This record gives sequence, C-alpha cells and structure tokens, in this order.
Amino acid sequence: MPNMPKDLDVAKRAKVIEWLKTEVIDNVSRLFKALWEGSTTKVGDSLASLMMSSYILGRRLGLTYRDMDDLLLEKLKKHKQEGHQLEDWYQDISALEEHLRKR
Repeated sequence: MPNMPKDLDVAKRAKVIEWLKTEVIDNVSRLFKALWEGSTTKVGDSLASLMMSSYILGRRLGLTYRDMDDLLLEKLKKHKQEGHQLEDWYQDISALEEHLRKR
C-alpha cells in the first residue's frame, strides 16, 4: 500500500479512536442488557469485548498492552493499600492481582 499523506493518516487515526470510544460505550450497553436478561453467556461475551476494546483503545492512544497490564497492577496495588471494600469483603483485588502476575 502506498504511503498515505500525513493529514489523511492523522484523520484516519482520529476516526479509529472515535470508533473505538463508541465500541466501549456499546459494550457497556450490551453488558447492562445482558445483566438485565440474566444471560451469563452474554455477560461474559460483553465483558470480554469491553476488555478487548479498552486494550485496543489504549494502544491507539499510545500505550502498549504491557503498559496497560502494568497500570492495572498498579491500580490493584493502590486499592489493596487503601482497603477497597471488594478486597475487604471478597479479596477480589488480590485474586485479580495474583491472576495477572501468573500470566
């Protein structure tokens, strides 16, 4: 494919970012509908799509997938230190942190 003029490339990148933002919103909407319906299959699919869209949006915004993982681990560490309720009640923060570190 021949090189695209710089202004068209910038426009294309901006359009992709806008599209990915709508994908994130759409996936949240699908998640809420799946929760309303009580469909575990649809909930899982919606959550996976939301995660995928978030990671790809981060990449388009200049973050690597590794950066995203590291930022998530930092956020989990911070929540644990601050005594997040989900950690106190269910140890969800520690469980996710452990899962990510084992990958």
